Amino acid sequence: MLPDIEFPKSGDYRTGAEHDPLTFYMEALVESTRLDLLLGYFSSSAISVLALGFAKFISNGGRVRLIINHILSEQDKAAVLAGSTTSAAAYSFHVADYESLRRALDSYGHHFFDCIAWLIATKRVQIRAIKPKDRRGISHYKSGVFYDGENKVRFKGSCNFTASGLLENLEELAVTLSWKADPDAFAEYERTYNQLFDGQSDYAELISFDDIEAVIVRDYGGKDLDELLVNEQKLAAQKAGEIRSQTHQRAINKILQKIDTYLASPRFPYESGPRDYQRDAYQNWVGNDYKGIFAMATGTGKTITSLNCVLNEWAKTGQYQAVILVPTTVLVEQWTHEARKFNFREIITVSGQSKGWPAELGRITTQLSFGVGTSFIVIVTYKSFTKPAFQTYFKRLPKTTVLLADEAHNIASPSVAQLLDGVHLTKRIGLSATPRRVYDPEGSAHMEAFFHDSEPYTYNFSMERAIAEGILCQYYYFPHIVSLTPEEIVDYSEISAKLAKIYARTKGSDQAAKSVEMLLMQRKRIIHKAQGKLTAFETILNDIIAKREEIDYTLVYAPEGFYADTEIDEEAFSTMTEDNRIIDFYASIVRQVSPTTTITQYTSNSDDKELVLKQFEAGQINVLLSMKCLDEGVDIPRTEQAIFCSSTGNPRQFIQRRGRILRQHPDKGFAYIYDMVVIPRADPNSPTFQLERKLVQKELERVVHFAFMATNKYEAMNVFREVCAAYELNLDTIHTELSA
Repeated sequence: MLPDIEFPKSGDYRTGAEHDPLTFYMEALVESTRLDLLLGYFSSSAISVLALGFAKFISNGGRVRLIINHILSEQDKAAVLAGSTTSAAAYSFHVADYESLRRALDSYGHHFFDCIAWLIATKRVQIRAIKPKDRRGISHYKSGVFYDGENKVRFKGSCNFTASGLLENLEELAVTLSWKADPDAFAEYERTYNQLFDGQSDYAELISFDDIEAVIVRDYGGKDLDELLVNEQKLAAQKAGEIRSQTHQRAINKILQKIDTYLASPRFPYESGPRDYQRDAYQNWVGNDYKGIFAMATGTGKTITSLNCVLNEWAKTGQYQAVILVPTTVLVEQWTHEARKFNFREIITVSGQSKGWPAELGRITTQLSFGVGTSFIVIVTYKSFTKPAFQTYFKRLPKTTVLLADEAHNIASPSVAQLLDGVHLTKRIGLSATPRRVYDPEGSAHMEAFFHDSEPYTYNFSMERAIAEGILCQYYYFPHIVSLTPEEIVDYSEISAKLAKIYARTKGSDQAAKSVEMLLMQRKRIIHKAQGKLTAFETILNDIIAKREEIDYTLVYAPEGFYADTEIDEEAFSTMTEDNRIIDFYASIVRQVSPTTTITQYTSNSDDKELVLKQFEAGQINVLLSMKCLDEGVDIPRTEQAIFCSSTGNPRQFIQRRGRILRQHPDKGFAYIYDMVVIPRADPNSPTFQLERKLVQKELERVVHFAFMATNKYEAMNVFREVCAAYELNLDTIHTELSA
């Protein structure tokens, strides 16, 4: 804050004195978030001279408004014009990357002027050029105001904002402090400044950057032309090292300490700060006694939202302490990457692939046992979490450590659930797009009890809202009805007949109920492995090529398992692998339809999973074939289209799979989802008709989830008009029941 500066009692700064103008600028920049400068001559060399303080000012979120005269060097004019007409994305700077910014400002070459252009493009520096109305002459002001959000310091003096003004000339300036002056002392100056900046002054007019005169020597009354003759590069290179003032050296040391603190401190990874909903999630969590479930659609930033909670707790205590549970080693890497964005530096990963974590956790727990305040982020797979070796260290962590459970439904799995009653950490966050365990109400209740939460949960962010707000991209849904082959119909009918015989005996008979369950699973496998899916898959690929000319950025969810020899129509599909693995058939069809398309399988046995995802993101792999492996948490925003060949009635699976595809990407407009829906032949007179109707309704629940949020909703629904009529079903009714 500005009052932390030791200002001279006189309020005056002079070159050669204990308090010199260069010291003032450096100290005030570091403590400020805004600077208004009303200048005559301006040279970006002044920014180079003040690089140390200026880069810290920018990392504070600082912004500068400059009003200058209409004379600039050739290089400065080029930088101003570039920044005014080019997107900030064209430059390689980022506010959070302090070191990169400081190095750029500290060097006086091409990179330096790129940095100046970036500052202008990002509106970190806003420049207005003025000249007197209806007269010769130039703007020759030398004043300004620093702001820190609460306090202000106004200054006025002889010093131009140039390298020579700061380093070579004998200059002076006087300051006025808002906390010691009359509250109205700044009002008139600020009003005048705003009028000049907005072009509303009676005595000065704005000129366009194109009209700025880029000169080295030009006669403007013979005044201050030496400003334009100075060799700026050599002067900037001298920097503050030549200043002998003790006050200046103390200022530099203070700045260096602040910079060290900044570089070591956690911070939100994006300059814009947390979104409103991320702030709301934190407040709701605090309001629920630091417990709760964040039910947030895939792609809405569950990771960022929860790490922001850890960041807020760090702001209170000065320490970040969290244990993050994740389902897979791939997610260990993703969470590590995201945590580093927050500048959390003390990160320990624990999984089957991690080594050395016992020593690292041992060091942390030893420090804690001696009362040493220690920060840490432990990222551990659920499997490793259940191991006694990890539990030994886990139990020694402070009870105020934040426990984050990613894909929180996993916490109710038997191996983890048996440990929950012994968990001593009181701050808990569960994260999931689909918290409820559909086929495990007891597990859902156990999970909700652990997080002291229930529907609609501490924070809820629906997919509908995410699409409406542009956080997820809009999508088209193209369902394809798949029919059974004659052989599959025979098998399906035989199983259905057996079901009909024992269905009436299921009530009160455990043995009959188990038989029904077994037969239903057998019939479901027929649907799962239906050969018609292979034909539909080929049709879909050809449709994609017809519409888009190539198959790229495509994710295929293939069925798990193997085909039996008797399940393969050898005339239609030759045996493609020795073991008839289903995913290999789909891979072969891609090669047949488009020989130049590059494909890779992504399964639980795949090596270098992270490398595969990077190659897919870069377009080096066009099609990624997965078996279930990409259901939870993996971030692949570049996916533009997905083909669902694996029938699933589990909402968690198909909702999370859809979320993989809907993540935003700069090069992606819409997503395209192709879905295979297997519908058995309807026979209202069949004794198993009602069982079949329930099976079809389960398939249509997925259709409803997908179709009702799709851009082509009515087109997608119309595909099932005849099916709904045959089975006496209504998609709107199903949607209403699901929404209840």
